[in-house]
Amino acid sequence: MVVRRILLIAAISLALLGCSKNSLSSHLSKRAAHAARIGDVPAGPPLAPIMLRPSIQGDVRQVAATPANSYTLDSGDRLRVTVFGQENLSRIYPVDAGGFISMPLIGAVQARGLTTFQLEERISVTLKRKYVKDPKVTVEVAVSRPFFILGEVRNAGQFPYVAGMTVQTAIAIAGGFTPRARKNRIKLSTQINGATYTRTVPLTARIKPGDTVMVQERFF
Repeated sequence: MVVRRILLIAAISLALLGCSKNSLSSHLSKRAAHAARIGDVPAGPPLAPIMLRPSIQGDVRQVAATPANSYTLDSGDRLRVTVFGQENLSRIYPVDAGGFISMPLIGAVQARGLTTFQLEERISVTLKRKYVKDPKVTVEVAVSRPFFILGEVRNAGQFPYVAGMTVQTAIAIAGGFTPRARKNRIKLSTQINGATYTRTVPLTARIKPGDTVMVQERFF
């Protein structure tokens, strides 16, 4: 009798253990299927945030440097022209009101708007056509054309240009400001390719031959 009870208890225990294993296995299978459906996978390392920088937009301007040989000739300049081996052609020539120099043999040669290097080439080509087989020509500015200063200065007029001049230097040459001068409103006019460009400049601004400085009047 006792043996039968022991065997019965053992059978019941084995049955319960089997059910428990089957239930656990079924539960794990359901969890795996659920994870597969919703993407419940172990999270990896966190992703680094992506920093978005706003683009910089604006009017980017490039300032080109002005070459030292970009000075263009005009009326009032006096040019030293040298033609090697041709003493009768080598002398100082003024640029006249029409923008020309007048040379022996070849006559009038346009200088206005040209650099000294361009004028050298023009003279060489003209001489080579009829008069000199292989001309070697150099052109230098012997005396630059004057600058002009108008308005509220003590001695308005035209004055010889000096290399490296500033607006302040020009005003000093003209005798300084008058009592009515508007010292913070100086206008500077420059001729470029036949057109006049006028702008307001500080006293430290550089001027070029042929420029016009205008000192305005103050009203209070």
